Amino acid sequence: MFGTIVLILGVLLLLRTTGIYDTIQLLEYIPSLFILLGFYALWKSKFSSLSGPIFLIVVFTTLQLFILDIISWEALTDWWPLLIIVMGIGILTERKGRLSVFRKSNETIDLFAVFGGVSSASNSKGFRGGDITTIFGGVDLDLRDSSIEKPPAKINVVALFGGVDLKVPEKWQIETEAIPILGGIEDERPRSSIRRESDSEKPDIIITGFIAFGGLSIKD
Repeated sequence: MFGTIVLILGVLLLLRTTGIYDTIQLLEYIPSLFILLGFYALWKSKFSSLSGPIFLIVVFTTLQLFILDIISWEALTDWWPLLIIVMGIGILTERKGRLSVFRKSNETIDLFAVFGGVSSASNSKGFRGGDITTIFGGVDLDLRDSSIEKPPAKINVVALFGGVDLKVPEKWQIETEAIPILGGIEDERPRSSIRRESDSEKPDIIITGFIAFGGLSIKD
């Protein structure tokens, strides 16, 4: 979803800057795409994470109404504290309804966090990987009770202004192919835990993707 939004925005800007087509009217509706992203985040989290998606929806709905001249600047200056109120309600509701992290036996994971945090754990005996996406948020994934039948498993990470904490078993070998852009990838495990027995040994997990203005930490 987020990748599609970035792609659409890039195409519209390119058409306008090259003079191929004036996309200014289409660009006016870009905030609506981020509103859809907020609803997508609510659906992905099964409404267990409320504060971030609701904040995203309210902010970009307000911006869309302002761009379309449905509300005025004067109205914004008078009513902007409502954004803080809605954010506070979302945080209180999320804390009240937050459940303990359940350990899932799924072979794949698909975690999405926007303006908030997501914690998950897996005890799958045939873990194969999955996707992690975080935008102005954080993801905590615990794989210490998992095992991999056919290595390597592959995890694709997209972190924009966010962080990912990945906990793995001590003996797992991790190969990182993700690209950090003004971000960092750090393996915090003891050196004895990440030393390979042989150069030909396959990694247990390959991490791909990119981290921009954020970080990925690997722990045991």
